[in-house]
Amino acid sequence: MIEGLRAQLAAFEFEGQPTRVEATDAGPYFINAFWTARQRQAHPLHEISYRACFKPQLPAFFIDRLTSPGDCVYDPFMGRGTTPLQAALMGRRAIGNDINPLSTLLARPRLAPPNLEMIAARLAAIDWGGAGGEDEALLVFYHPETLAEIQALRAYLNARDAAGALDGVDDWIRMVAINRLTGHSPGFFSVYSMPPNQAVSAVSQARINAKRGQVPPRRSVPDLILRKSRALLKAGGPPPGSEGRFLAGPAEATPAIADRSVDLVVTSPPFLDVVDYAGDNWLRNWFAGINPDHTPIARHAQPEAWGAFVGDVFAELARVVRPGGHVAFEVGEVRGGTIALETLVLEALAGLPFAPVGVLINAQTFTKTANCWGVANNTKGTNSNRIVLARRV
Repeated sequence: MIEGLRAQLAAFEFEGQPTRVEATDAGPYFINAFWTARQRQAHPLHEISYRACFKPQLPAFFIDRLTSPGDCVYDPFMGRGTTPLQAALMGRRAIGNDINPLSTLLARPRLAPPNLEMIAARLAAIDWGGAGGEDEALLVFYHPETLAEIQALRAYLNARDAAGALDGVDDWIRMVAINRLTGHSPGFFSVYSMPPNQAVSAVSQARINAKRGQVPPRRSVPDLILRKSRALLKAGGPPPGSEGRFLAGPAEATPAIADRSVDLVVTSPPFLDVVDYAGDNWLRNWFAGINPDHTPIARHAQPEAWGAFVGDVFAELARVVRPGGHVAFEVGEVRGGTIALETLVLEALAGLPFAPVGVLINAQTFTKTANCWGVANNTKGTNSNRIVLARRV
């Protein structure tokens, strides 16, 4: 079975480009562009930002080849929910987990989205003048009237949640609002700022305003939520009957998932100390009422500690993945390309019931994110896709 899968990967071609196979002591490396590097080529529901997220084409590649409709696909580090959403769109049962509760708020609404009429009716029913007078430090991001609407929406959602009345429409509106808090176009609530997946501090935003000579313009919060909802829903949602379960806990301990119930895992863990998820999401956490001090996101500075963490995760995956199932474990190169994390992943498999199939390196030529940050493709950075593929034996 493993040799057959290796043969399939070796024979894969992308737009006429054959896969290059390199034999190493750790096993074969398969090098090609396995999916498109072009932007916005996936389902519109994926257009929700999160730090270090991978393209939907990555899980789609493995879901298509390693599962059948109705199979269970799981991501223990789901982030914005790319894997469970793509699994649902492809008719699979989806499970997503992340220790950051913000992830569930971003992922869950998109597996069962309301229609535009329901969203518009709910937005019209909210009292947009019902809050204000607090969080004035946020005026560096927002026009006073815009901030008042953000505060009114936040108060409304908190009250509905506390009363146990928050429903799927509220869940959707909260998800869209979280994604529209800050950005660099008129489609966001804020004045020109950093991308929505990396909110700067109020002090830093004040410096940006001064440098650009800008003042936060008036934005209509309900209008922008409806506009973004229209864009997300223009191709519809997952097929009827799609299942999605979402957990918020450590990836190395998921008792809610039954033994041997998962057919495929596609995931990407935190990479050493590259991304500050709590700091980057401070404004989203404020809006959602999440205390980041209560969210112990793994952040390992040393390779040895990171490798041990990965080993613990794979020990749990050995419990939940059925024999014959697979794990596609995506990592990036860090620290100037001096550490290839896939070698640590392969070492972590030692003694566990997993057989390495090989390492896939997605040889991209351009990504928008890489260009913005000046990251060299396939040499460093979280944009470089290096996937350890292993089979549960």
